[in-house]
Amino acid sequence: MKVEYCSNCGVKLEENANFCQKCGTKFATVAEKKLNSKEKDIIKTINHNIAMENNQETIVRRSYIVIAIFALLTILPFMEWSPIAGFWALSLISLFLFITSLVVMLMFRGRAEKMQTLISGENLLAEWTLTREQKENYVNYFYEQEKSNGVAVLLSIAFVSVIVFGLFILFIDEGKLAMLGVWAGLMIFLSFFAFGMPLYYRNSNAKGDGRVLIGAKYAYINGYFHNWDFILSGLSRIKIIKEPFYGINLVYYYTDRTLKHSEEIFIPANEDIDLKTLVEQMQKLNPKRRKRKSTKKQSS
Repeated sequence: MKVEYCSNCGVKLEENANFCQKCGTKFATVAEKKLNSKEKDIIKTINHNIAMENNQETIVRRSYIVIAIFALLTILPFMEWSPIAGFWALSLISLFLFITSLVVMLMFRGRAEKMQTLISGENLLAEWTLTREQKENYVNYFYEQEKSNGVAVLLSIAFVSVIVFGLFILFIDEGKLAMLGVWAGLMIFLSFFAFGMPLYYRNSNAKGDGRVLIGAKYAYINGYFHNWDFILSGLSRIKIIKEPFYGINLVYYYTDRTLKHSEEIFIPANEDIDLKTLVEQMQKLNPKRRKRKSTKKQSS
Protein backbone atom coordinates (compact mmCIF):
# COMPACT_ATOMS: atom_id res chain seq x y z
CA MET A 1 0.00 0.00 0.00
CA LYS A 2 1.30 3.45 -0.92
CA VAL A 3 1.97 5.70 2.11
CA GLU A 4 0.79 9.29 1.60
CA TYR A 5 1.84 12.42 3.44
CA CYS A 6 0.22 15.83 3.90
CA SER A 7 1.48 18.31 1.31
CA ASN A 8 1.11 21.12 3.87
CA CYS A 9 2.65 19.85 7.13
CA GLY A 10 4.23 16.56 6.04
CA VAL A 11 2.51 14.30 8.57
CA LYS A 12 1.69 10.71 7.59
CA LEU A 13 -1.95 10.45 6.51
CA GLU A 14 -4.44 7.84 7.52
CA GLU A 15 -5.72 5.43 4.87
CA ASN A 16 -8.13 7.10 2.35
CA ALA A 17 -8.05 10.33 4.38
CA ASN A 18 -9.81 13.38 2.94
CA PHE A 19 -8.45 15.75 5.62
CA CYS A 20 -5.09 15.97 7.38
CA GLN A 21 -5.59 14.88 10.99
CA LYS A 22 -3.00 17.47 12.11
CA CYS A 23 -3.48 20.68 10.11
CA GLY A 24 -6.90 20.05 8.55
CA THR A 25 -5.84 20.47 4.91
CA LYS A 26 -8.51 19.04 2.57
CA PHE A 27 -7.54 16.52 -0.12
CA ALA A 28 -9.40 15.22 -3.13
CA THR A 29 -11.54 12.17 -2.43
CA VAL A 30 -10.90 8.89 -4.21
CA ALA A 31 -13.91 9.56 -6.48
CA GLU A 32 -12.63 13.06 -7.30
CA LYS A 33 -9.18 11.69 -8.07
CA LYS A 34 -10.70 9.12 -10.41
CA LEU A 35 -12.81 11.84 -12.10
CA ASN A 36 -9.80 14.13 -12.56
CA SER A 37 -7.82 11.21 -13.96
CA LYS A 38 -10.69 10.39 -16.35
CA GLU A 39 -10.90 14.03 -17.52
CA LYS A 40 -7.16 14.08 -18.19
CA ASP A 41 -7.43 10.86 -20.18
CA ILE A 42 -10.27 12.36 -22.26
CA ILE A 43 -8.20 15.49 -23.00
CA LYS A 44 -5.21 13.31 -23.96
CA THR A 45 -7.44 11.27 -26.28
CA ILE A 46 -8.85 14.42 -27.92
CA ASN A 47 -5.38 15.89 -28.26
CA HIS A 48 -4.16 12.66 -29.85
CA ASN A 49 -7.01 12.69 -32.35
CA ILE A 50 -6.54 16.39 -33.23
CA ALA A 51 -3.08 16.02 -34.72
CA MET A 52 -2.82 19.37 -36.50
CA GLU A 53 -0.46 22.29 -36.73
CA ASN A 54 -1.22 25.57 -34.99
CA ASN A 55 -1.05 27.90 -38.00
CA GLN A 56 -1.10 30.96 -35.74
CA GLU A 57 2.27 29.87 -34.29
CA THR A 58 3.68 29.78 -37.82
CA ILE A 59 2.88 33.49 -38.19
CA VAL A 60 4.49 34.20 -34.80
CA ARG A 61 7.72 32.43 -35.82
CA ARG A 62 7.87 34.42 -39.05
CA SER A 63 7.24 37.62 -37.09
CA TYR A 64 10.32 36.94 -34.95
CA ILE A 65 12.47 36.92 -38.11
CA VAL A 66 10.92 40.16 -39.42
CA ILE A 67 11.37 41.84 -36.01
CA ALA A 68 15.05 40.85 -35.90
CA ILE A 69 15.65 42.24 -39.42
CA PHE A 70 14.05 45.61 -38.71
CA ALA A 71 15.78 45.85 -35.31
CA LEU A 72 19.10 45.35 -37.08
CA LEU A 73 18.27 47.94 -39.75
CA THR A 74 17.33 50.40 -37.00
CA ILE A 75 20.71 50.04 -35.25
CA LEU A 76 23.13 49.68 -38.17
CA PRO A 77 22.93 53.33 -39.38
CA PHE A 78 24.42 54.36 -36.00
CA MET A 79 27.46 52.10 -36.45
CA GLU A 80 30.46 53.73 -38.16
CA TRP A 81 31.64 50.43 -39.65
CA SER A 82 28.22 49.70 -41.12
CA PRO A 83 27.77 50.00 -44.92
CA ILE A 84 24.53 51.89 -44.23
CA ALA A 85 26.02 54.21 -41.59
CA GLY A 86 24.33 57.62 -41.58
CA PHE A 87 21.16 56.43 -43.36
CA TRP A 88 18.94 58.02 -40.72
CA ALA A 89 15.78 57.84 -42.85
CA LEU A 90 16.23 54.07 -43.17
CA SER A 91 16.70 53.81 -39.40
CA LEU A 92 13.52 55.80 -38.74
CA ILE A 93 11.43 53.73 -41.18
CA SER A 94 12.88 50.50 -39.78
CA LEU A 95 12.02 51.60 -36.23
CA PHE A 96 8.41 52.16 -37.28
CA LEU A 97 8.27 48.76 -39.01
CA PHE A 98 9.94 47.13 -35.97
CA ILE A 99 7.21 48.46 -33.66
CA THR A 100 4.50 47.42 -36.12
CA SER A 101 5.95 43.90 -36.43
CA LEU A 102 6.21 43.64 -32.64
CA VAL A 103 2.52 44.51 -32.23
CA VAL A 104 1.55 41.97 -34.90
CA MET A 105 3.68 39.30 -33.21
CA LEU A 106 2.08 39.94 -29.80
CA MET A 107 -1.39 39.84 -31.33
CA PHE A 108 -0.83 36.54 -33.11
CA ARG A 109 0.96 35.04 -30.12
CA GLY A 110 -2.22 35.59 -28.13
CA ARG A 111 -4.24 34.02 -30.95
CA ALA A 112 -1.82 31.08 -31.06
CA GLU A 113 -2.33 30.44 -27.33
CA LYS A 114 -6.10 30.48 -27.78
CA MET A 115 -5.89 28.23 -30.82
CA GLN A 116 -3.79 25.78 -28.81
CA THR A 117 -6.56 25.43 -26.20
CA LEU A 118 -8.79 24.12 -29.00
CA ILE A 119 -6.18 21.68 -30.25
CA SER A 120 -5.45 20.41 -26.73
CA GLY A 121 -9.15 20.01 -26.00
CA GLU A 122 -9.10 22.43 -23.06
CA ASN A 123 -11.70 24.80 -24.55
CA LEU A 124 -13.07 22.50 -27.25
CA LEU A 125 -16.82 21.94 -27.55
CA ALA A 126 -17.00 20.13 -30.90
CA GLU A 127 -14.69 19.03 -33.69
CA TRP A 128 -15.16 17.47 -37.12
CA THR A 129 -13.54 17.22 -40.53
CA LEU A 130 -15.31 18.33 -43.70
CA THR A 131 -15.79 15.83 -46.48
CA ARG A 132 -14.51 16.69 -49.94
CA GLU A 133 -18.01 17.63 -51.07
CA GLN A 134 -18.69 19.75 -47.96
CA LYS A 135 -15.42 21.60 -48.38
CA GLU A 136 -16.10 22.24 -52.07
CA ASN A 137 -19.58 23.62 -51.31
CA TYR A 138 -18.14 25.82 -48.56
CA VAL A 139 -15.36 27.18 -50.77
CA ASN A 140 -17.74 27.93 -53.67
CA TYR A 141 -20.31 29.62 -51.42
CA PHE A 142 -17.64 31.76 -49.77
CA TYR A 143 -16.30 32.74 -53.20
CA GLU A 144 -19.71 33.77 -54.53
CA GLN A 145 -20.41 35.84 -51.42
CA GLU A 146 -17.08 37.64 -51.59
CA LYS A 147 -17.46 38.27 -55.33
CA SER A 148 -20.97 39.70 -54.88
CA ASN A 149 -19.79 42.00 -52.09
CA GLY A 150 -16.79 43.12 -54.12
CA VAL A 151 -18.87 43.92 -57.21
CA ALA A 152 -21.41 45.83 -55.10
CA VAL A 153 -18.67 47.99 -53.58
CA LEU A 154 -17.06 48.53 -56.99
CA LEU A 155 -20.34 49.68 -58.57
CA SER A 156 -21.07 52.03 -55.67
CA ILE A 157 -17.65 53.68 -55.85
CA ALA A 158 -17.79 53.78 -59.65
CA PHE A 159 -21.15 55.60 -59.53
CA VAL A 160 -19.84 58.26 -57.13
CA SER A 161 -16.51 58.63 -58.95
CA VAL A 162 -18.22 59.12 -62.32
CA ILE A 163 -20.14 62.06 -60.88
CA VAL A 164 -17.10 63.61 -59.16
CA PHE A 165 -14.60 63.10 -61.98
CA GLY A 166 -17.26 63.87 -64.59
CA LEU A 167 -17.82 67.33 -63.11
CA PHE A 168 -14.08 68.03 -63.23
CA ILE A 169 -13.82 66.86 -66.84
CA LEU A 170 -16.87 68.84 -68.00
CA PHE A 171 -16.28 72.15 -66.25
CA ILE A 172 -12.51 72.40 -65.87
CA ASP A 173 -10.68 72.99 -69.12
CA GLU A 174 -7.18 72.15 -67.94
CA GLY A 175 -6.15 68.61 -67.16
CA LYS A 176 -9.19 66.81 -68.60
CA LEU A 177 -7.09 64.02 -70.03
CA ALA A 178 -5.14 63.68 -66.79
CA MET A 179 -8.35 63.44 -64.74
CA LEU A 180 -9.71 60.83 -67.12
CA GLY A 181 -6.48 58.85 -66.70
CA VAL A 182 -6.70 59.07 -62.90
CA TRP A 183 -10.32 57.85 -62.97
CA ALA A 184 -9.42 54.94 -65.27
CA GLY A 185 -6.50 54.01 -63.01
CA LEU A 186 -8.74 54.08 -59.95
CA MET A 187 -11.29 51.82 -61.62
CA ILE A 188 -8.58 49.33 -62.66
CA PHE A 189 -7.18 49.29 -59.12
CA LEU A 190 -10.61 48.75 -57.53
CA SER A 191 -11.53 46.11 -60.11
CA PHE A 192 -8.38 44.20 -59.22
CA PHE A 193 -9.53 43.98 -55.59
CA ALA A 194 -13.19 43.33 -56.46
CA PHE A 195 -12.38 40.36 -58.69
CA GLY A 196 -8.89 39.38 -57.56
CA MET A 197 -9.41 39.06 -53.79
CA PRO A 198 -12.33 36.58 -54.08
CA LEU A 199 -10.11 34.42 -56.30
CA TYR A 200 -7.32 34.64 -53.75
CA TYR A 201 -9.64 33.60 -50.91
CA ARG A 202 -11.07 30.75 -52.99
CA ASN A 203 -7.58 29.44 -53.69
CA SER A 204 -6.62 29.82 -50.03
CA ASN A 205 -9.78 28.04 -48.84
CA ALA A 206 -9.26 25.26 -51.36
CA LYS A 207 -5.85 24.59 -49.77
CA GLY A 208 -7.35 24.52 -46.25
CA ASP A 209 -7.24 21.43 -44.04
CA GLY A 210 -11.03 21.02 -43.83
CA ARG A 211 -10.91 20.93 -40.02
CA VAL A 212 -13.56 22.57 -37.84
CA LEU A 213 -12.90 23.24 -34.14
CA ILE A 214 -15.55 25.04 -32.10
CA GLY A 215 -14.98 26.55 -28.67
CA ALA A 216 -17.07 28.81 -26.47
CA LYS A 217 -15.42 31.97 -27.79
CA TYR A 218 -13.17 30.63 -30.55
CA ALA A 219 -13.74 28.92 -33.89
CA TYR A 220 -11.34 27.42 -36.41
CA ILE A 221 -12.76 26.75 -39.86
CA ASN A 222 -10.68 25.31 -42.69
CA GLY A 223 -7.51 27.23 -41.80
CA TYR A 224 -9.07 30.45 -40.48
CA PHE A 225 -9.19 31.29 -36.77
CA HIS A 226 -11.94 33.51 -35.30
CA ASN A 227 -12.29 34.76 -31.73
CA TRP A 228 -14.69 37.09 -29.92
CA ASP A 229 -13.30 37.04 -26.38
CA PHE A 230 -11.74 40.52 -26.25
CA ILE A 231 -13.14 43.82 -24.98
CA LEU A 232 -16.29 45.14 -26.72
CA SER A 233 -16.80 41.92 -28.66
CA GLY A 234 -19.13 38.97 -28.36
CA LEU A 235 -21.42 36.47 -30.01
CA SER A 236 -24.50 38.09 -31.60
CA ARG A 237 -26.25 35.05 -33.05
CA ILE A 238 -25.83 31.34 -33.60
CA LYS A 239 -28.34 29.01 -35.20
CA ILE A 240 -28.63 25.77 -37.15
CA ILE A 241 -29.05 26.15 -40.93
CA LYS A 242 -29.98 23.79 -43.77
CA GLU A 243 -29.18 26.17 -46.64
CA PRO A 244 -26.85 26.67 -48.44
CA PHE A 245 -25.67 23.55 -46.55
CA TYR A 246 -26.33 21.81 -43.25
CA GLY A 247 -24.37 23.52 -40.52
CA ILE A 248 -24.18 26.58 -38.29
CA ASN A 249 -24.64 30.28 -38.98
CA LEU A 250 -22.55 32.24 -36.48
CA VAL A 251 -22.36 36.03 -36.16
CA TYR A 252 -19.96 37.81 -33.81
CA TYR A 253 -19.11 41.48 -33.37
CA TYR A 254 -15.99 43.42 -32.47
CA THR A 255 -15.08 47.07 -31.98
CA ASP A 256 -12.01 48.89 -33.29
CA ARG A 257 -11.05 52.48 -34.11
CA THR A 258 -13.72 52.49 -36.85
CA LEU A 259 -16.42 51.52 -34.31
CA LYS A 260 -18.51 48.33 -34.26
CA HIS A 261 -18.33 45.64 -36.95
CA SER A 262 -19.91 42.23 -37.43
CA GLU A 263 -18.51 39.05 -38.95
CA GLU A 264 -20.84 36.32 -40.26
CA ILE A 265 -19.63 32.75 -40.66
CA PHE A 266 -21.33 29.79 -42.31
CA ILE A 267 -19.90 26.51 -41.01
CA PRO A 268 -20.72 23.20 -42.76
CA ALA A 269 -21.24 20.23 -40.43
CA ASN A 270 -21.50 16.48 -40.66
CA GLU A 271 -24.94 14.94 -40.25
CA ASP A 272 -23.86 13.00 -37.17
CA ILE A 273 -22.88 16.15 -35.24
CA ASP A 274 -25.36 17.12 -32.51
CA LEU A 275 -25.66 20.77 -33.51
CA LYS A 276 -28.65 21.39 -31.23
CA THR A 277 -26.60 20.60 -28.12
CA LEU A 278 -23.66 22.58 -29.49
CA VAL A 279 -25.80 25.67 -30.14
CA GLU A 280 -27.31 25.44 -26.65
CA GLN A 281 -23.83 25.24 -25.14
CA MET A 282 -22.65 28.24 -27.15
CA GLN A 283 -25.67 30.30 -26.14
CA LYS A 284 -25.16 29.39 -22.49
CA LEU A 285 -21.47 30.27 -22.57
CA ASN A 286 -22.10 33.54 -24.47
CA PRO A 287 -24.95 35.25 -22.59
CA LYS A 288 -26.23 38.42 -24.22
CA ARG A 289 -26.18 41.67 -22.28
CA ARG A 290 -29.55 42.82 -21.06
CA LYS A 291 -30.74 46.17 -22.30
CA ARG A 292 -30.64 48.99 -19.78
CA LYS A 293 -34.25 49.94 -20.41
CA SER A 294 -35.57 46.51 -19.50
CA THR A 295 -33.37 46.52 -16.38
CA LYS A 296 -34.79 49.86 -15.27
CA LYS A 297 -38.36 48.64 -15.81
CA GLN A 298 -37.75 45.57 -13.67
CA SER A 299 -36.19 47.63 -10.90
CA SER A 300 -39.10 50.08 -10.90
